[in-house]
Formats: sequence, C-alpha cells, structure tokens
Amino acid sequence: MNEPTSLAIQARGLAKHFGEVRAVDGIDLDVPRGMIFAILGPNGAGKTTLMRMLATLARPDAGTARVMGHDLASVPHEVRAVISMTGQFASLDEDLTARENLVMLARLWGFRGGAAKERADELLAAFDLADAATRQVKAYSGGMRRRLDIAASLVVTPGVLFLDEPTTGLDPKARQGVWAIVRSLAKSGVTVLLTTQYMDEADQLAERIAVIDHGRKIAEGTSTELKRATGSGFVHVTLADASRLEEAARLLQERCGANVQRGAEGARLSVAARTAQDANDALSALLAAGIEPVDFALGSPSLDEVFFALTGRAGGAPAKGDPT
Repeated sequence: MNEPTSLAIQARGLAKHFGEVRAVDGIDLDVPRGMIFAILGPNGAGKTTLMRMLATLARPDAGTARVMGHDLASVPHEVRAVISMTGQFASLDEDLTARENLVMLARLWGFRGGAAKERADELLAAFDLADAATRQVKAYSGGMRRRLDIAASLVVTPGVLFLDEPTTGLDPKARQGVWAIVRSLAKSGVTVLLTTQYMDEADQLAERIAVIDHGRKIAEGTSTELKRATGSGFVHVTLADASRLEEAARLLQERCGANVQRGAEGARLSVAARTAQDANDALSALLAAGIEPVDFALGSPSLDEVFFALTGRAGGAPAKGDPT
C-alpha cells in the first residue's frame, strides 16, 4: 500500500473479531498530517478497538495500515516511535506529584538530569499546572488529571497523538480546557486522532469526522457535509404537554416520512423534513389534533440528529453486544 506523504494515517480493510463479534469490520481511513480527525460513535461501536490497532496495542485480524509512513504489521516499533496515546483512564502514579510523574517519564524517554526537570516544568507551564506541580495527583480534580495525562503523552512530541474519549466524565469548563489543548497541538503540527461519543465535541474540534457503528464506517466528511447529507432541514418541536409526546411523534413521522428522535430531556422531538411544506403539514397536523407546541422550528440538523438519521438511534445509545 503506497502512502502519500501528506497522510499521517492510511488504513485499508482493518478488522478485529472477538469470537463471533466483529468489533471492527473492514474500516478504511485516510487522515492528513496536522489534522484533528474524529472517530464518532456510541459506546460499543468499535472506536477504542480501532484506535488500539492503529497504536499497535492490538493486532488486526485483517487489513493493512501505515502510520507516519511506517507499516503497522512489519515495523510496529517504528510506529511506536512516532506516536503517543492517551486512553480513557489516566495512567499516572497518584501517590507522586505532577512534577515527579513528568520527570520520571522524561527520564524513561532518555532525558538526563536537569533536562528531565526542565521538560517537566515546560509541560506543567504549558498545561497551566505549574501552581499545582508539587501536589499529589490523587488530589487533582478530573480536569486537572486529564490535562496532566495529555501532558504526559507529550514528553516527546509525537507525529500522531491518539486520544481515546479525552473528555469523558469532565465538567463543561474542563472539557473546554481540553479542547483548547487539542486545538493548540494541531496548530503545532501534531496529527490528532480522537474518539468520542459526544456530538458537540466532534463538531467543535474535528476538521473531518468518520461515523462508525457496529464496527463499520457508515459515513465520513466534514461536519457540514454530514449534516447536509441528512436532508434539507430538521423540524424541532417542544410540546407544552409531555403526556402527548407519543401521539405527536406518530403525527410527525406520518407527515415527514422519517423516524422521530426524542430529546434526552423534556418534551422535545426532532424529525428530518424533506421540504418546508412537510414542516408546515406537520405543524398543521399537530394543531388539528389539539397538540400545542411551545416551540416549533425548521433548522439544520445537529450531529446528534445526523447520527440518529444514519443509525436509527441517538449517539449516546450503546451498540448492544459489541466491544468498544
């Protein structure tokens, strides 16, 4: 497989099976250098398994891949030399301070004496952790731990940084902080491949998004391209009376000819509308049935609605029976 020099990752037909379960089922990827590329999918879609294969932590059962020009199967040691990975859970010694953790890692990477301490201090400053450098990691907040974990993966600047669900469990402010770090890494030339089940995260960060479900890639493109592919618009309805949610969903589906998505909270419904006339017909049907919306709008779909249109379920819903 010939890889253009502009690609950081190129994969063809990657597959991984666990018994009868096809965790990753023939995925192709082309990730340009310096790009933030998101693998979007629900729990159990195969995101982590795909990333572990690309990071040489799991052997593919089929397919080929190259990372920064190095073949995954024949020279995995060369792939490991140009990548770094931050998993879903921090891999730090909680009884050590942040500075001690980074100095230890720097020495493992070959930094000597004062150079290891200097690199640790550079990273602490860059990730806004200098004031907490001498605090034990077990006393850190979730956001601080996540920033330190990413800093630890950058002791030596990689060509490709793999981030597996980097903001899972973080509060909104901490998520924003991690997003800022990811953007700055990409600007510095690091290719970032991240997995996420958060639609807004992919929308905010990624220049390109691959949507996977049950181990297969079902769509790929920019956020705008994916939204455009679902149709001309989405009808968004919020009801005054939540007890009539099911009846309203049935009417919307009949008038628009598409599955209706229910909001995670409140009496909110969304459905793809082929035309503005479909949206008008849907509103007329609700009013004729005595169902009063407190809000009714026709707008562009969110990525969550894109995922629902592609798979028939919300992005956070697990893919039953599949490994991650």
